[in-house]
Amino acid sequence: MSHSSTPSIAPSIKRYRKTHEDGSPLHAENDEDNYVPYVPVKQRKKQQLMKLGRIVQLTAEAVQPKSSSENEIDEDSQNATDPEIWGRKYNISLLDQHTELKKIAEAKKISDVEKQLKEEEKILESVQQQKALMGVAELAKGIQYEDPIKTGWKPPKYITEMSEQKRNSIRKRLRVLVEGEDPAPPIRSFKEMKFPKGILNGLAAKGIKKPTPIQVQGIPTVLSGRDLIGIAFTGSGKTLVFALPIVMFSLEQEYRLPFVRNEGPYGLIICPSRELAKQTHDIIAHYSRHLQQSGMPEIRSCLAIGGIPISEALDVIAKGVHIMVATPGRLMDMLEKKMVTLDICRYLCMDEADRMIDMGFEEDVRTIFSFFKGQRQTLLFSATMPKKIQNFARSALVKPVTINVGRAGAASMNVTQEVEYVKQEAKVVYLLDCLQKTAPPVLIFAEKKQDVDCIHEYLLLKGVEAVAIHGGKDQEERSRAVEAYRNAKKDVLVATDVASKGLDFPNIQHVINYDMPEDVENYVHRIGRTGRSNTKGLATTFVNKTTDQSVLLDLKHLLIEAKQKVPDFLTELCPESEQYLDLGDSHGCGYCGGLGHRITECPKLEAIQSKQASNIGRRDYLSNTAVDY
Repeated sequence: MSHSSTPSIAPSIKRYRKTHEDGSPLHAENDEDNYVPYVPVKQRKKQQLMKLGRIVQLTAEAVQPKSSSENEIDEDSQNATDPEIWGRKYNISLLDQHTELKKIAEAKKISDVEKQLKEEEKILESVQQQKALMGVAELAKGIQYEDPIKTGWKPPKYITEMSEQKRNSIRKRLRVLVEGEDPAPPIRSFKEMKFPKGILNGLAAKGIKKPTPIQVQGIPTVLSGRDLIGIAFTGSGKTLVFALPIVMFSLEQEYRLPFVRNEGPYGLIICPSRELAKQTHDIIAHYSRHLQQSGMPEIRSCLAIGGIPISEALDVIAKGVHIMVATPGRLMDMLEKKMVTLDICRYLCMDEADRMIDMGFEEDVRTIFSFFKGQRQTLLFSATMPKKIQNFARSALVKPVTINVGRAGAASMNVTQEVEYVKQEAKVVYLLDCLQKTAPPVLIFAEKKQDVDCIHEYLLLKGVEAVAIHGGKDQEERSRAVEAYRNAKKDVLVATDVASKGLDFPNIQHVINYDMPEDVENYVHRIGRTGRSNTKGLATTFVNKTTDQSVLLDLKHLLIEAKQKVPDFLTELCPESEQYLDLGDSHGCGYCGGLGHRITECPKLEAIQSKQASNIGRRDYLSNTAVDY
C-alpha cells in the first residue's frame, strides 16, 4: 500500500489558530498563515504590558499641553500607574526601588526649598525702599559724599601700631562683630581713649570703671569720625557710645571758636519717645557739669520734646547751643518755624533708629535731613535692627562701620524668661501673685491705655505703691511718675510701650508683660528693662488663646535661642512652615527679624501692605510731612 498521498508529519510545534474579531476561525489560502506560533504566558504578558506602555506614552504626547500644576499631578499619577515603568521594575528588589523613590522625594524637596527662597527674594526686593534716606535737596542734586568726616582725635601710638591679628583677637574675646572698611582699633580703657579728667570723674561718679564691648569698639569708631550702625542687646551701654564723643566734639568747637548767640546746635540726637529723650539729655548734662567743674568751658544742651514749654529750649538756643536732644515731632515744628537751624550741625545720632522708622517717622526723618547744609557724621543705634532697615539706613551713611554685639533682635542673656498661660479674666488677680516673685522695683507692661489704667487702679486699691504712664497722660504727669519710680519712691510702674525703648531704670528686678506685644521686637525691648549692665533679672509674660499664633512661634524660638525653659503649650506648636525656618544663610524672617516665621508669612509686612493699600488716594497734600509735593 502506497503512503505517498499522506502529508508528512512535521516536528511537533505548539501553535494555535488565528481567529476573526467575532471569534470565527480564519481561512487563508496558505494553511501556515492560519496559525501563529505559541508564546509562553509570561512572555505574552510582558509583550502586552510593553505594548500598553507605548500606547499610554503616545496618547500622553497627543494630548494638548496643560497647566504646570496639572502636569505635576499627571506625572505623579502616571508614575504610580505606568505599567511600562513597573513592568521593567518587577525584577528589581524592593530595597533598590525604595532608595530610588527616596532620591526622587529628596530632589522634589530641594526644588520646594529653592522655590521658597526665590519667592522670599522677590518679596524682599519689592519691600526694599527705593528712595534713599537722604534730604530732598541732596537727592535732587545727586550729592554723594565719598569720604568720612576728618576729626582731630587719634588713638595712642601703641594702639595704632597694634597688629590686625591682635585687634581681631580682642574683638573675638568680647564677641564683637565689625563690618566695614578700615575700622578703628578696639580700646579697652577710657583713659586710653584720651578723655579729659572731667569726663573720667563723671564716669567714676556713675560707678563706671571700664567700657562694655560695644563701647570698646564703638567709641573709638565715633571719635575717628566714622558713620556707624551700632547693634547691641538692651542694657549694653549704647548711650555712652554717642554721648561722650558729642560732648568731646562740642568742647573742641568751643575751644576753637566760642559759640555766639543763636548759634548751633553742633550735634543733634533724635529719640522716638519723650522719656528716652529726657534720659539722654540728663546723661549729657551730667558729663557737661563734671567738665565745667574741672575748669573747662560750659557745654550747653537743650531738650526739645512735646508736652513741655518750647520757651525752655529757646532760652538755651538764644545763648548758643552745642547739643540738642529732640523727638521728631517737636524738632520738625521748630525747624519749620525757623526757631532753630541745622546750618552748622555736623553730628546726627538716631537712637532706637529702627523703631523710629517703624513708627512712621521715616518721612519726618527725611525732612529733617533736608535741613542740613553739609556733610554730617550719622550714627544709628538699636537693640533690634532687621536686615531690611540696616540696608535702608546704609543709603544715608558714608562708608559705614557696623558693630554687632550678639544677634540683632536677640534677648539679653541676663534675663530669665518665664511664659505662663493665664486666662483673660484671671490676669489682674494673678498679677498680685506675680509681684511676690521678687522684691521691688517691678515694671508692668500692657498694650492698651485702658488696661494700664485698670491695673494701676487695682494695685492702688490693694495698697501697692504704683504709678502709671501712657501716651494719654500729659507730659508733666509722665515725668513726675518716671522720676518717683527712678528715685525708688514707688515700687511698681505700669506702662504702655512708651517706657519699653531705651529707658534705663536702676536695679529693676522683674518685668511683667500683662499681654504679649503684637511683634516680638517689642517683647525684646520690654524685657530688656531688667538684667542691665551685667545684673540678673526676671521677665514673666502672660499668654492665652487671644494671643496670635505667629507671635507665639516667634516667642518659642526666641526662648530656644536664649536657652530658656519652653512651656509645654509652646512646644506643642509645630506648624508645617517650621521646616523652612533655616533656609539659606538666614534664620527666620528677613523683614522683621522674628525667628518663628519666614518673610512669606510675616504678619508685620502684611499689616504694612494692607495699611498702604487702604491709604491709596487718601494722601493729604497739605500735611507738613508731605515734603515731596
